[in-house]
Amino acid sequence: MAPSYDLIVVGSGFAGATTTLNFLETCKKLGKPGRVALVETGSDGERCGASRWTGAYLRLDKDLNFDGDWEKEMHLVSKGKADLDYCRKLKENARVTAEWVQSHGVEYTIHKEPNVLLEFDTDQHFVFPKGGGWAIVQALIKHIKTFDNCDILWETEGRNLLTDDKGKISGLEIRRKDGTTEKLSAPNVMLACGGFEGSNELMARYVGKRTHEFDLIAPGLKHNKGVGLQMALNIGADTAGSFDSFHSELVDTRATKPDAVIWGHNYGIVVNEDCERFFDEGRRHLFATFEMCAMELWRDHNNKGYFITDSTIMKRFRPGWVYETTDKEPVEAATIGELAKKLGLEPAKLEKTVSEFNGAVNNKPFDLMKLDGKATTGLKVNKTNWANPIAAAPFYAYPITAQLTFTYGGLKVDLDSRVLATNGAPIPGLFATGELTGLFYNEYPPATSVLRSLTFGRLSGEAIAASL
Repeated sequence: MAPSYDLIVVGSGFAGATTTLNFLETCKKLGKPGRVALVETGSDGERCGASRWTGAYLRLDKDLNFDGDWEKEMHLVSKGKADLDYCRKLKENARVTAEWVQSHGVEYTIHKEPNVLLEFDTDQHFVFPKGGGWAIVQALIKHIKTFDNCDILWETEGRNLLTDDKGKISGLEIRRKDGTTEKLSAPNVMLACGGFEGSNELMARYVGKRTHEFDLIAPGLKHNKGVGLQMALNIGADTAGSFDSFHSELVDTRATKPDAVIWGHNYGIVVNEDCERFFDEGRRHLFATFEMCAMELWRDHNNKGYFITDSTIMKRFRPGWVYETTDKEPVEAATIGELAKKLGLEPAKLEKTVSEFNGAVNNKPFDLMKLDGKATTGLKVNKTNWANPIAAAPFYAYPITAQLTFTYGGLKVDLDSRVLATNGAPIPGLFATGELTGLFYNEYPPATSVLRSLTFGRLSGEAIAASL
C-alpha cells in the first residue's frame, strides 16, 4: 500500500521549504495531524537549485517594506505581459514574509547604498540575510526536522503526478537513488523544484542553439531539470512567462566560487574579445541593465568580455559589494596597453577604444546618484549616463562571461498558487511556486525571486493546512 500523506512537496529550496514549514506549523496551531513528505533529488546537506548559493538580495527598505514601484517596472519590462495582480499580492505580503523568516532565526543586514543609484523605491536600501541564502535554507530545514509528521526523502526524484478518474491529484510517483520507483498517496502536491536550467534538452527546445555551452551560476542548478514542469504539462497544465528567455549575470571568469557576479558594469566600459564596446553601459540603473548586458555578450559576442575602469571608480567602490562578490582581485596595470597584455587582448585595439570613448565624453558633471546625462556622442554605441573618462591610473579590469541563473518559462498559477489547466480551471490538488512558475517576460527586475518563492510558499503552506 502506498505511503499516505496530506501534502507532498517537491523541492527543498526557498519555495518548498517554506511551504513545508508553514504547513506543519499551521497544522500544529489548528490541532490537525497533517502529514507531509518533502521530496528532494539532492542529498542531505547539499541543498539543490540556487537557494543555498545566492546572496538573497531582497527588494525591501529599512523597515522591510517592499518596493512600491516594482509592479510598474514589471509592466515596463514585460511589455504589459506580467500578471500585475500577482505582483500586487507579493507587494502586500512581502513584509510579513520577511518578518516570518526573521522569526525563524535568520538575521538581516539592512544595507543603505551610498554609490549605486537604485531604481527601487526603498530610499536607497535593500536587505539581505547574514549568510546569504544558505542561512535561510538551513534555518527552515532545521525547523522542519523538529516535526515528526514530516518525512524528508533525500536523493529522491519526482517522476509522475498521480490523478484519480476525475483528474484530481492523488499522489506522486517517485524514483529512489537505486532507480526503483514507488507511489506516494496525497490529495495535494506542491511543485517547488525550480526551472529547467540543468536540462540541455529543454534549454535547446525552448531557448535555442548553443545553450549547452552556457555555464550555470551555481552547482545546485544541475538538478533543475524541469521535471516539475514536465509532470504538470503531462496532465494538462498551462504555462506562463518567456520560455525563450532566462536570467543571466556577468561573472568573473577566473573565480573559483559560485555566484561571482561583477555588478558594476555601469561604471566603466564593457568590451568583447575584439576590444569593441557593444552595449550602452549607462542606459538605465545598474539593476535594470546588468542582465541585458550579459545576454548580449552571450548571444552576439561569443560570451567573452572584459570590464574596464580606472582608479576613480575603484577607490570609490572598494571595499564594498559591487566588485567583491568574486574571490579574485581585479587585473591591475599602469597603462591601458599593459592592461590589455595582461588580459590577452591586443593593446592597440583596447587603447583605441578607450581613447575614442574618452574623447567622446561630454563635460557634464559625473554624478553616480542620478541619471546624470554624462554621455558620449559620435560613437557606434554611445553611453547615456556615467560616461566618465577612463583616465586615472592605475587601470583595472575583470574578464567576464555570462552564466545562467534561472529560466523564465514555467507553470501558470492563480493567486493561490494553484496550477491552472489549459482551459483556465485549477487542477484540483496541484500547486506550484518559486521559479517553476512563469512570471517574468523579457527581463527580470531583481531582488524579487527569493521574496516571491518565500512569500507564495508561506501562503500556500498555510492555505493547504487550513483546507484539510
